Amino acid sequence: MTGRRVGGAPLALLAPAALGVAFLVGPLVALLAQAPWSTLPRRLVAAETLVPLWLSLQTATVATALCLLLGVPLAWTLARVEFPGRRLVRALVTVPLVLPPVVGGVALLLVFGRRGVVGQWLESLAGITIAFTPTAVVLAETFVALPFLVLAVEGALRAADPRFEEAAATLGANRWTAFRRVTLPLIAPGVAAGAALAWARALGEFGATITFAGSFPGRTLTMPLAVYLAMEQDLDAALTLSLVLLIVSLVILVALRGRWLGRA
Repeated sequence: MTGRRVGGAPLALLAPAALGVAFLVGPLVALLAQAPWSTLPRRLVAAETLVPLWLSLQTATVATALCLLLGVPLAWTLARVEFPGRRLVRALVTVPLVLPPVVGGVALLLVFGRRGVVGQWLESLAGITIAFTPTAVVLAETFVALPFLVLAVEGALRAADPRFEEAAATLGANRWTAFRRVTLPLIAPGVAAGAALAWARALGEFGATITFAGSFPGRTLTMPLAVYLAMEQDLDAALTLSLVLLIVSLVILVALRGRWLGRA
């Protein structure tokens, strides 16, 4: 029986594949089915929804900008420059992908907290406090989102033909000009895809944020944190917030279709 095939695929593979799809899609369908559709318009414009949503959109956008500022040069260095320890650097860059977010938040707190390696100097010399502020939210989101952009851009760089850059060099262009006028346009789809993935990851960040920034309403309470708190008080509010995050995630996937996901 295990040798039977349906549409060119063995039944022994189709059955667990179907279970996998059901396992992933089932909870999303349940969320849509249980969402408070009758009161959804009123809940969407309520302060407990709009304030965390606006804060999440702001911080995720700023975090994505930081990812672009730091990640594109880092990806270019990893893809184009040979230096000792490059494999180690690449491995370290990907650590936040597998590191529990709460651990990342603790690590950030040890660096930028009031008694942290950097935080204590910032507070004593400039009076700047980072932990448990909106800045901490941005840093936590950047920490978890940066690897997504670096991997996407590095993949695009490795797929780009370096002969175009060499041709620009033979025409007198320096490395910065070649990168800005030749390389960057070539990898623009990869940069856009990486930025979208980073933005989506930043928007959904929870563990590092609650550890490093806390959950102060109107200050550091982002959408994922609001969902967690609403689960204890108002299930319909939690479902509404979850539905908003689900819709944003679906929009990102549709935008990336045929670019990052299709190529992968």
